Amino acid sequence: MAQSVKALVDGGKASAGPPLGPALGPLGVPVPKVVQAINEKTKDFKGMKVPVTITVDDKRNFEITVGTPPTTALLKKELGIEKGPQNPGSEVAGNLNFEQAIKVAKMKKDNILSMDLKNATKEILGCGVPMNLTVDNKSIKEVQKEIDEGKYDKYF
Repeated sequence: MAQSVKALVDGGKASAGPPLGPALGPLGVPVPKVVQAINEKTKDFKGMKVPVTITVDDKRNFEITVGTPPTTALLKKELGIEKGPQNPGSEVAGNLNFEQAIKVAKMKKDNILSMDLKNATKEILGCGVPMNLTVDNKSIKEVQKEIDEGKYDKYF
């Protein structure tokens, strides 16, 4: 019967110490190998806490599932801000460049419904609307329309 260990680790900086080492040791898996795999899978989330689940089967094979921080947290990290606008609707919280939006879409690709990077980027940008973000000094809705028109196709 498979057993699971859930932990919150620093992106790209997991270690064999607590909480992973003591939880994984009794399961008989090679802890350094598991830690290395976790760090590889979480390297894009440096500086953030990332939820991971390690599932170990009867033959001591392991599988790692990495959760992602909320989209708004990733957008705030890209912008270097701690919170959204104080006066929503009249104040812009930050201005992303299009490459930053694609970077966040790639980070979230396994946790969103979009089937391709183009639609994933539109979905990520949609999360920036309530935060009153802009992209390349344009409204998000305007950029989403331009994506549909093919203006940003060179990025996909």
